[in-house]
Amino acid sequence: MNTQDIMNTGEEYLLHTYNRYPIVMDRGEGAYLYDSEGKKYLDFCAGIAVFALGYGNEAVNQAVKNQVDKIVHTSNYFYNEPAVKAAKGLCEVSGMDKVFFCNSGTEAIEGAMKTALRYAYDRDGRTGHEIIAMKHSFHGRSLGALSLTGNAHYQDPFKPLISGIHFADFNDLDSVKALVNENTCAIILEPVQGEGGIYPATEEFLTGIRALCDEKDILLICDEIQCGMGRTGVMFACQRYGVRPDIMTVAKALGCGLPVGAFLTTDKAAALKPGDHGSTYGGNPLVCAAADAVLQEFERLQVTDSVQRVGAYLYEKLEELKEEHDIIVDHRGIGLMQGLEFSVPVGDIIKKAQEAGLILINAGTHILRFVPPLVITEAHVDEMIEILKKVL
Repeated sequence: MNTQDIMNTGEEYLLHTYNRYPIVMDRGEGAYLYDSEGKKYLDFCAGIAVFALGYGNEAVNQAVKNQVDKIVHTSNYFYNEPAVKAAKGLCEVSGMDKVFFCNSGTEAIEGAMKTALRYAYDRDGRTGHEIIAMKHSFHGRSLGALSLTGNAHYQDPFKPLISGIHFADFNDLDSVKALVNENTCAIILEPVQGEGGIYPATEEFLTGIRALCDEKDILLICDEIQCGMGRTGVMFACQRYGVRPDIMTVAKALGCGLPVGAFLTTDKAAALKPGDHGSTYGGNPLVCAAADAVLQEFERLQVTDSVQRVGAYLYEKLEELKEEHDIIVDHRGIGLMQGLEFSVPVGDIIKKAQEAGLILINAGTHILRFVPPLVITEAHVDEMIEILKKVL
């Protein structure tokens, strides 16, 4: 099919839950994407913070190819070596103790919720427990994850959602404390809010919540689905603050394009028992071979060191851009997870950037989000800035 045929057929048969751009992506190489007509794009989206190692990483590709020829799926009635290796590696870099593999970030959030509820049930032998989440957060689109997402725009058409969820103000510790009661079993937050506008937690806020959870025997859940896996210059953003959560959710960059997510727990919080939770495909050998290879590549390429260096350079260049353009009203973020807030909607900027060969995405109507592959260089930043200046 040619490009137009692909788009027309897609409109006919794909459920219209996305307003897709009129581009058919065909292949990727490093930090670049190529559409079906051969046009080249510098990618500062990375599949929404997924392709951390860029397109075409040989080690990850080879691990997947090798595993396809061995076995793709066995079910969780049996062990498989890739899952065991990936679990061990993930625990080592996160400081957590146990892993449950699933298929997506949303599924990881569901498992984290159930773990917290089971922990509280075992603790006091009753139900009716509650969870505190943050306003302007985003945790996924299933009914459970949506119940934790502090944005009425996503929630309203699907109410009633899960009860017992209360929303505090991000970076306002007193607003969290005001919601804590005898039924509270968990507090969930993103160490850096992504969809909500690229807002990093303050050290006072995150360490204060950790102390509050310790005092009240409440579980702290850190959603590291977007901000984790090296994106802020450390493997997981909560590590910047010296905070170890009781439960952590991971996905996106963990599989670098393959559908794998996970929730991790400390030994204390590992409350789920046989029969409490499951996943037909979660932890299958194919995706775990990819995850294991990704973790090894992170170490080999010293990705976090590179993110610290290039992230600082990106911050400097975006600051300069902000000073040059009055319509840019704020700049914030950490590492290779940054945002520019504009006084106007950014939809036209994104479209014109695409025409000029640059892929960007938004985080809300007025914010450009910069989440490129973690292996970009300063030269890629310069190329992006040059295009964006022309667009602006």
